[in-house]
Amino acid sequence: MSAPDRRRFLGGGTAALLAAASMPRPALAQARPKLLVVGGGPGGATVAKYVARESGGAVEVTLIEPSRRLTTCVHSNLYLGGFTGLDAITHSYDALASKYGVRLVQQAVQAIERDRKSIRLADGSLLGYDRLVLAPGIDLKFDSVRGYSQAVSDAMPHAWKGDSQIALLKRQLDAVEDGGLIVIIPPPNPSRCPTAPYERASMMAHVLKVKGQRNSRIVILDPKASFPLQPLFQEGWEQHYPGVIEWQDPNMHGGIKGVDAASMTVATDLASYQAALINVIPAQIAGRIARDAAIADHSGFCPIDAASMRSAYDPSIYIVGDACISGDMPKAAFSANNQAKVAALMIRGELTNAQTAPARYVTTCWSMIEADDTVTVGGRYEPREGRIAAVETFNSHTGDGAERRRQNQAENMAWYGGLVADVFS
Repeated sequence: MSAPDRRRFLGGGTAALLAAASMPRPALAQARPKLLVVGGGPGGATVAKYVARESGGAVEVTLIEPSRRLTTCVHSNLYLGGFTGLDAITHSYDALASKYGVRLVQQAVQAIERDRKSIRLADGSLLGYDRLVLAPGIDLKFDSVRGYSQAVSDAMPHAWKGDSQIALLKRQLDAVEDGGLIVIIPPPNPSRCPTAPYERASMMAHVLKVKGQRNSRIVILDPKASFPLQPLFQEGWEQHYPGVIEWQDPNMHGGIKGVDAASMTVATDLASYQAALINVIPAQIAGRIARDAAIADHSGFCPIDAASMRSAYDPSIYIVGDACISGDMPKAAFSANNQAKVAALMIRGELTNAQTAPARYVTTCWSMIEADDTVTVGGRYEPREGRIAAVETFNSHTGDGAERRRQNQAENMAWYGGLVADVFS
């Protein structure tokens, strides 16, 4: 795809509009309709901001998020590689309250009572809603890797949820001595940000290179037979980190038998690896609150109406971000932010009789392999046959020139700055 075409993709996220819904709307003479948003990631925070701002205060918007600040999973790999700081990927919700009138509730949700259209908070109090948005992200299936658990993650970090684990993984990476082995176990599909484990391997290799550690190695024991942008990553690894990163599919390692934190080992059917650092990224499902509300299916994720992001099981609930079944759209921050704008416009239309138009979706994912060498994949999507379907896609190619790859990284950084401003400012 040409550069102008790709710029059109990058700018298309704010244009997503939706078809009008036929649901009953609150009478305008009544008290302001109530929107509750559970989860303050790029999906949930975007819905809260856009509904509050675009309704001009006509909708009472409450964002329920236990944390005061969000450390994004986006660019956490760049933090591992030393290309950005932890403060640069950590953001406050204060502007949502001060500029747009969003009420912030710093609590966890205990339960959703769908029949009463209310949620119960951790302190036992109840909040009612006319519409509810769930953006709980993902939960990790710790038992998907034998021997792994939440307790074991203190020794073998997953660093997959934007919390203190990313700083732990960074400390462990920086402490690896020359000759130390790093093992990465990526998750099976579907997972958050499908290219991220391989960007992570790249950033770890970059750190080893900067430290001058010529004897350290990274082994990726993948449960999948292939991964997105595989030729691009392997080309980059050979160019920038020859002999450092070894990727193995199940035919090569024979299956992962388990991990042992006491001995810091990973066992496969064909070999056992004792490592200085083991990064286990387990299988994933929708966040607990969505599953407990019985709006997830047998896959562990939440079916949605592709034309609105509305739950397939409850017309008063919307699901955005990693927890939803997003069809051809990858689970990523750009996707969550874009889906959130679709949901926000639909909700505002329902609650304030505002005009809506058909849904359109776009997303782009950037993956950094080395300084000034970043690859991309993305697409444009529409509701088709009940799912979000790709209607046009693009990605980087092997052999791309150095200038194109530098431009990709410039776009990556500019997009992140734009995302932060769009969500939190």
